[in-house]
Amino acid sequence: MNLYATSQNGVLIRLTEERWKHIISGHSELVSYQAEILETIRHPEKILVGNHQELLAVKQIVSGKYLIVVYRELSEGGFIITAYLTRRLRELTKRKQIWP
Repeated sequence: MNLYATSQNGVLIRLTEERWKHIISGHSELVSYQAEILETIRHPEKILVGNHQELLAVKQIVSGKYLIVVYRELSEGGFIITAYLTRRLRELTKRKQIWP
């Protein structure tokens, strides 16, 4: 199972079965959020740069709760690394915002 979403940079980002299992094993609350994870890649509210040049797509899913999708873009495509929910945006505001 590979699922795909196109990022704001026009890069096709894949969610592999291995990465999906990794996400839900560490964040069981995301088991029903597969579509939202892909939608966050397609239509984030903002994109931040991570500590190792990975990208973080951010989207508010309910009042005060944000879905963060961590992914990497490469010349031949990209892939999702992980995803998680957070209410703490303070840590994220320290990161460089590259979109919008």
